[in-house]
Amino acid sequence: MLSRRTRIFIGILLIYVVGIGLLLYRVMGDIDPRYRESAEESLVETSQLIASLVEQDVVAGAINTARLEPLFRTVYAREFSAQIYNLHKRRVELRVYVTDRAGHVLFDSTGRATGADFSQWRDVNRTLAGQYGARSSRDVESDPLSSVMYVGAPVRWNGEIVGMVSVGKPVQSFGQFVEDARTRTLWVGIGSAAALLVFALILSVWLVRPFGLTADYLRWLRRQRGFHPVRMVRQAFGMLRGAVHEMRDAVTGRNYVADYVQTFTHEVKSPLSAIRGAAELLQEEGMPPAQRERFLANIARETQRIQEIVDRMMELTALETRRVLDRVEPVSLRPLLEEVADGAQAAAALRQVQVRLELRADAATEGDPFLLRRAVSNLLANAIDFSPAGGKVVLGLAATSRQVRITVRDHGPGIPDYASDKVFEKFYSLARPHSQKKSTGLGLAFVKEIATLHRGRIELGNAAGGGAMATLTLPLGQLPRDSGRIGL
Repeated sequence: MLSRRTRIFIGILLIYVVGIGLLLYRVMGDIDPRYRESAEESLVETSQLIASLVEQDVVAGAINTARLEPLFRTVYAREFSAQIYNLHKRRVELRVYVTDRAGHVLFDSTGRATGADFSQWRDVNRTLAGQYGARSSRDVESDPLSSVMYVGAPVRWNGEIVGMVSVGKPVQSFGQFVEDARTRTLWVGIGSAAALLVFALILSVWLVRPFGLTADYLRWLRRQRGFHPVRMVRQAFGMLRGAVHEMRDAVTGRNYVADYVQTFTHEVKSPLSAIRGAAELLQEEGMPPAQRERFLANIARETQRIQEIVDRMMELTALETRRVLDRVEPVSLRPLLEEVADGAQAAAALRQVQVRLELRADAATEGDPFLLRRAVSNLLANAIDFSPAGGKVVLGLAATSRQVRITVRDHGPGIPDYASDKVFEKFYSLARPHSQKKSTGLGLAFVKEIATLHRGRIELGNAAGGGAMATLTLPLGQLPRDSGRIGL
């Protein structure tokens, strides 16, 4: 015969196991469609871009694909090495084919379907009919891993559809990300289930015991001297709030992979739209060379922006997955700051900004010197960007009995009130005064993660007398024996 405590514990355990199972089933089933949506959205804009380029070679309604073959031959022959999380990418897998208005293939980047009749394919016939056309087909019918996603875009001449372009992406190229996301989500679910198991055990004890939280509250009352109604009510609400927060933290599972995919998709839409707009304008006849060069520069700039977003996001994601520092050692901060300041002199000179050091004394902290150098470099680069020409940026170091503070002060416009509580959010950025351009918005989020890993904090606010000041506070450590103590 099971005891009352055991029955309650098993009942709660079954409820949570079923809940976690349903949640994991729903989340893991939702990962693949989200990745496909993200990939299809990118293929839509890529197909429109290539279709705009093809339209530049249409003569009297006839599509000329002569320059596509050497272009893709060069692209496929490119040698590169890109480590994208667990995926090591070495070659371009994007496919492109162009058909005439009857659906016959005029060009195939793989060289396998030139001359074939593709009019029966959904991406072709719908696109030629002026509708949105997309499909997923297998290269090998019996192999589901050979599936390729295609998205079509029309090729127009004088307002008439004279052909179409279809851009394809092997599903397997992002299927590895899906499997990795599923594995990570599964482990998050298992970890959440383990946490809920502990919580269920505690909760079962509370339910079986006649007192539970009430007993804890009564014990607290016995230790009090005198009658203090306000304090009693505050303590009761505090205990209840703490219990609710523990339950909330235990049962909420956050799908970080889906969040990142959605955020990344949102952020790259703007530069991709700018690239598409520039490509469409480039096909206009009679455009002055100076204006054409300006649109080409826009394409290059927005492409670089996408690359910066991808690189920064990968760095930030890798940092967020770390719970502790892999490498911890005493770090002497004075030489580190001097090195960072020297490295920033070239960028500061271009902006006619002076970088000055105010190091009251040497101090040290325990941590990773590489990450600390990256954090300070980010703060210093940010300050230089927001400094007016002829201004100065002050990099300071001060220490108390327990903490060390690194400050970066600029004399720019400061932080607007509406942005004061958003500066550390991912992808939030203010326009630089000299260029009116925004950064990726990931630099300060990167600094915040580094500060957290070092048991410190980062603050950014307006300084007295104008400008902004960033303060990186870290625990004070022992100076390395060979660093020496050098005062000013």
